[in-house]
Amino acid sequence: MFLPKSFARWINTLSPVRIILFFYLIAAIFSTALMSLPIVYQDGVDVEFIDVVFTAVSALSVTGLSTITIADTLSTVGIFILAFILQLGAVGVMAIGTFIWLLLGKKIGLKERQLIMTDQNQTNFEGMVRLIKQIILVLITVEFIAFLILGTYFLKYYSSPAEAYLHGFFGTISAVTNGGFDITGESLVPFKYDYFVQFINILLIIFGAIGFPVLIEVKNFLFSRNQNQKVVHFSLFTKLTTLTFAILILVGTLGIYLLDITQFFVGKTWHESLFYSLFQSVTTRSGGLSTMDVSELSESNHLWMSFLMFIGASPSSAGGGIRTTTFALAVIFIITYARGGSGIRIFRREVHEEDLMKAVTVTLMAILMVFMSILIISTYEPFTITQIMFEVTSAFGTVGLSLGITSELSTMTKILLMILMFIGRVGIITFLFMFKKTRKSGDYHYPKERISIG
Repeated sequence: MFLPKSFARWINTLSPVRIILFFYLIAAIFSTALMSLPIVYQDGVDVEFIDVVFTAVSALSVTGLSTITIADTLSTVGIFILAFILQLGAVGVMAIGTFIWLLLGKKIGLKERQLIMTDQNQTNFEGMVRLIKQIILVLITVEFIAFLILGTYFLKYYSSPAEAYLHGFFGTISAVTNGGFDITGESLVPFKYDYFVQFINILLIIFGAIGFPVLIEVKNFLFSRNQNQKVVHFSLFTKLTTLTFAILILVGTLGIYLLDITQFFVGKTWHESLFYSLFQSVTTRSGGLSTMDVSELSESNHLWMSFLMFIGASPSSAGGGIRTTTFALAVIFIITYARGGSGIRIFRREVHEEDLMKAVTVTLMAILMVFMSILIISTYEPFTITQIMFEVTSAFGTVGLSLGITSELSTMTKILLMILMFIGRVGIITFLFMFKKTRKSGDYHYPKERISIG
């Protein structure tokens, strides 16, 4: 793309994964530079550089953890810049670059398609450019419709149309990208009794977290039915993702309610309890917005929500975590192995052994990373293990929920959380492949020997 020849030659010597990580690093530096501009902040506001970097990385990884209060810190220009960074992080650096390249009428070559495939977590080259076009089209369409709906609805809350539509614009971007940032100063707490606003945000969070390939398949299914074209059959990925996503939301809702049925939910009406539980369950998929102060929930609920955030959103989405399909394959593998089975069969399809190996690798590596992060942070931060775990899983799952300790964290912890946000966004497999070396497989094998397990 727009690169000097010498630099382009150096880039071509790197693997696609390393190129992707390099471009995300460049995007992080670019985002930090944007967030460092004086016009980004309100008059008289002074923000430390580490907090500028933290906010930029949090926005690029669409996490939403913040050491500053957006409403009291950023100017209107700053709000629009933050929204731009959220869009960049949600769609992906290569997708945005490809879209600009297409607008300029340039041809997308094999190398660029390979980068798009890696960035979007796909398994083949076919239809990469078409996928990017459809993602951008669907995303802009949904965001525009939601912006009009929320902006118009907010006219009853705000004194001027400009303020109402600004809240509608940023609220839409934050929900669709699963960014979790807010300009109300209280997330969605001011709308805790407005179920229409909550319902729209639930739909937008699901839209951003369920995975772009799923959305494209649904769009194609609806379009083909309307045009009497060939019937579209949903892929195994879409079926497994949708089922797992729905189960996690339902089980998450039930768990949040039952764990606080004798505490927070005492005295609440059935519809208050339902929407409190449902919204918090949906937002743990990677949304980060909240209709309540989650610190009011019990410690058991904090642990439960940490588990849900650890799983995160679906692959090829705006969210992070180990991803829903990874969790599903790990659970199905355990059940299959316990029953004496060998291969994994889902919806009359067999899962590739490589995909199963990836799922197990991601799960084990994520557990190790989260555990070590909690251990390290707990040695020098004056917070409880539960608070630290909640913050760590929120960063890794790129969720953005917090028990109110983010602004009080030390510089070292902020750096560690930024690394977790980055890994959570690009994915553990992509991160691990950065260290992969190309080796020719030999024509020989060593003798095999059994090892006692369990």
